Amino acid sequence: MKRAQSNTKKKAIKSGQDAAPVHHRKPVVAGVDTGKDWLDAAIHNVDCAPLRRPNNLQGRAEIVAFFKQRGVTRVGIEASGSYEFEMVEAMRDAGLEVCVLQPAQVRAYAKFLNLRAKTDPIDAALIARCAAAQDEVRERPDPRLAPFAEHLTFIEQIEEDIARLRTRRDRFRDAQFIDALREEIARQNKRKRAELAKLDHAVRAHADLARKLDLLISIDGLGQRTALTLVVRMPELGRVTRERASSLAGMAPFTQKSGRWEGQAHVEGGRARVGKALFAAAQAAAQRWNKQLVVFYKRLRNEGKHHSVAVVACARKLVIYANTILARGAPWLPQT
Repeated sequence: MKRAQSNTKKKAIKSGQDAAPVHHRKPVVAGVDTGKDWLDAAIHNVDCAPLRRPNNLQGRAEIVAFFKQRGVTRVGIEASGSYEFEMVEAMRDAGLEVCVLQPAQVRAYAKFLNLRAKTDPIDAALIARCAAAQDEVRERPDPRLAPFAEHLTFIEQIEEDIARLRTRRDRFRDAQFIDALREEIARQNKRKRAELAKLDHAVRAHADLARKLDLLISIDGLGQRTALTLVVRMPELGRVTRERASSLAGMAPFTQKSGRWEGQAHVEGGRARVGKALFAAAQAAAQRWNKQLVVFYKRLRNEGKHHSVAVVACARKLVIYANTILARGAPWLPQT
């Protein structure tokens, strides 16, 4: 009788009837608060003191070792205007999953948790909690794109300088000052063209990126400057849905509606530099260069839409066109 019961129990265990439930271990998540001089690290739901180290090569190595020793697999870090770049690379090189968070995300999460206190160690712990709550973590970006992005930022800063110089020029009435500012604007424009040519040449040294550039430039109204921005700052294009592409570019409309009240839809968020480049391209494309967008823009204006609203809608069309042709791998064919 005992032997029969034992055999039955063994069969039950084999079939999983009497086996203990399997508990999947949650990832150990940490956070890093980054400053120009210091790095503060904290681990979520682990009983250990935060760690502070200088933001230098040795300090970054010590924080990575601190995480590895405690089994950390994911780390959240707040974007802080370039001070986080080296730390992000150090953690990724060590095999850690890195979640780069925008400051607005962290602030909103702090409000949700009703956290008012603010110190660097507290911020590091908050960033860790925010990273633990993330369902989706972006894959590691193409390492080739980082130097291109820095070069593109330099070009964007030249453009900002040109805009400021034009504003100053309009302020003056004395011909000598106006001429001096015109000369400086011309010099900066020449420099911008030279830097764009250098960047284009560097990007085209990679066959796959050159192919992307050619496909994007085939779209009527989307020139070299905007194409470079999309290749460098939106590498996901061609592998995401049209809705996701619009959202990443900051061109997805957000509806405001509650009960009987209905507000005006507006765009928000996304990658600001991408959105700025698309908006500038759409203004010209919708006036002359892209026949489909010209028709679309006129229809929106005839419906009473404000100029800016119509241009944003055209910019959204542009990024959808870009996403579509990169997904298909075929040049732009305008509809007739």
